[in-house]
Amino acid sequence: MQSSHQDPGFTVRLADPDAAADAASAPAGSGRTAEPKGFRQRRRNRHGRGLRGELMLPNLPGYRTRSDRFDDFVLDSAQRLHDIWGKTLDGVRFAVDEIPPGLEQLVAEGTPAPMGEYTPATAEEGPVITLFRRVVEQACGSREELQDLVHDVVVEHTAEMLGVPPESLDPVYRRRY
Repeated sequence: MQSSHQDPGFTVRLADPDAAADAASAPAGSGRTAEPKGFRQRRRNRHGRGLRGELMLPNLPGYRTRSDRFDDFVLDSAQRLHDIWGKTLDGVRFAVDEIPPGLEQLVAEGTPAPMGEYTPATAEEGPVITLFRRVVEQACGSREELQDLVHDVVVEHTAEMLGVPPESLDPVYRRRY
């Protein structure tokens, strides 16, 4: 499911991890795409065994995936910056991808993987700040560290976009460690 937050001129677009899995599960050469059955559409097998119901209820903390929580952290950080800077950040899109493009080549060269990137505006669309979820998650040991690091990466790339030092963009930048 793709998450997004919309204010006038302010967009947060979060990656849809299921889209790649759906495209990969299509049978090759069949000419049609295989629609994965949802949890409710799956049936029990002929022996009466199989899934009976949800394993985790929506009101329990474990229901949300790590990807969902990461998307929430990015959304919170982007919203915080938008609340502080207002119209300056109108038209900026914040995105989440799993890994950076060309990761294999970076690893082969011994270059550390980037945690995010800033893509300047083009004629068709505004500037995009992308965070790479797997890289950021591997750099953290706990959930609190992850939330702080996500915020710092968002601040760093937003500061790069605006051409200002990160410390002047957000007063709590790097003060939580």
